[in-house]
Amino acid sequence: MKHPKKRMDKKTLLRNILITSLILGFTTAGSFAFFTFTDNADSVAILYILAVVFTARFTTGYVPGIIASFFSVICVNYAFTYPYFSLSFSLDGYPLTFAAMMIIASLTSMTTTHLKEKSRILNEQEKLLMEAEKEKMRANLLRAISHDLRTPLTSIIGTSSTYLDSGSSLSEEEKRQLVQTIYDDSNWLLNMVENLLSVTRIRQADAHVSTSLEPLEEVISEAVSRLKKRLPGAKVQVSIPDDFIMVPMDATLIEQVIINLLENGIYHGNSDAPMELTATVADGQAFFRVRDHGQGIREDLLPHIFDGYADTPTSSGDSRKGMGIGLSICKTIIMAHDGNIWAENLSDGAAFTFTLPLGDEPYES
Repeated sequence: MKHPKKRMDKKTLLRNILITSLILGFTTAGSFAFFTFTDNADSVAILYILAVVFTARFTTGYVPGIIASFFSVICVNYAFTYPYFSLSFSLDGYPLTFAAMMIIASLTSMTTTHLKEKSRILNEQEKLLMEAEKEKMRANLLRAISHDLRTPLTSIIGTSSTYLDSGSSLSEEEKRQLVQTIYDDSNWLLNMVENLLSVTRIRQADAHVSTSLEPLEEVISEAVSRLKKRLPGAKVQVSIPDDFIMVPMDATLIEQVIINLLENGIYHGNSDAPMELTATVADGQAFFRVRDHGQGIREDLLPHIFDGYADTPTSSGDSRKGMGIGLSICKTIIMAHDGNIWAENLSDGAAFTFTLPLGDEPYES
């Protein structure tokens, strides 16, 4: 079943008429001035062919370019070819010359219009792919939230129920352990809420963030400081460039990414060795690398580690510390900064790396 062709709306039609008239008007005025000083009709023909190209580029559809082609041929014949101000196709060579010009101008118009339409279709397909990716990330995030919120809440309810039902028969040490479990799970929930609040700073319209130039050293220092308030026993070795580097970013969001990556290494690395946080600058990008010296990432999880659900239980079976929601949010934040993030296994442990573009502003050294 063939779909009926859509009629051009009045606004587009008027826009085509205005643009075509302005381009041909300026071209004609310029051609008269050029021909008066140089008496060169060949160059005038080239000017009109350029006018046809611009008309096809800045109008919608094939008709304006064809009309511009026809007008250009007639104008060159009438105003810039002997006998002047008279249409004449009877002189030797003229019919072939003007037929060739008409064909060249028309083909140029159609080719330009076709390329513009192809570019438009490609842009629309790219937007659709981006929307599909955003929908996938949203679905993964919701799935991760439902899992990672339900698990600690279930633990809190179960632990508090045990305390209330059997409190009189429990020793002080057992009571302390139950309260400690509730405290730890509550802190874990608070951490996830902070992650979710971080996502709200990303503009939903274009999935980007408002950035400002921030000192790299201060952002890393603040992230490590916030981590140690939450995990006083965390050991982190930091390595940053000697230069004073300013990076365009949302500092709060990037601090959250660094904290998430460090926490994942601490909880899932199963190693007593300090975490390593390294920052470098190369090829117009700032590189942030977080690595541990633990057991690494399971190979079956590695390709999907940022998809929103990548539960890697620790050796103690503490599933409440799943990596899904944190790493999914890390990816969302880095993509909103036009950066990249990836994970890899090393000979001893794993490393997470993300990049941020430095932009056009030079950093101070």
